[in-house]
Amino acid sequence: MAVHDAEPELRRLFTLGLDGDAAAYRSALQRLGAHLRAFLRRRLHGWPDDVEDLVQDCLLAMHNQRHTYQSDQPLTAWAHAIARHKLVDLLRAKGAREALHDPLDDAQALVAASDTEAGEARRDLEGLLATLPDRHRLPIVHVKLEGRSVAETAQLTGMSESAVKVGIHRGLKALATQLGRLAA
Repeated sequence: MAVHDAEPELRRLFTLGLDGDAAAYRSALQRLGAHLRAFLRRRLHGWPDDVEDLVQDCLLAMHNQRHTYQSDQPLTAWAHAIARHKLVDLLRAKGAREALHDPLDDAQALVAASDTEAGEARRDLEGLLATLPDRHRLPIVHVKLEGRSVAETAQLTGMSESAVKVGIHRGLKALATQLGRLAA
């Protein structure tokens, strides 16, 4: 149904709703919602997920501003004015959010840098671990880096579970001391 065909019935239902007819008001808002959904879908074809949120914002604004509607004026013109204001608000908010995003070309440099840094950190860690005796290094590698349990590590290394725990503790303490020296 075209807007100009629906206008008299929408206006009648909305006016009845303003006079206290809850069923007419609900029907008017449902029909206006369907009308606004089509109106906004045409304008937000690139953002279909935003259409329903915007329809709800429009209906809420219409409800909150229902006292501003002049019954001698077309209801759809009033509804479209509210929808346009809400649409502009959405586009401004999207523009502000988009301005915060870095272009993808810049992101490639960041990813490459983080891959390089991760590789360097791995080499540094391997170098530090190599300075530890096996009784400290192996429990750290198996439990902390590989994610194995203390029991699995004990079985792999032939150490007792208690020795694995002590090896981790002492090995991490030794690594912290080495890092403290490097930082000084």
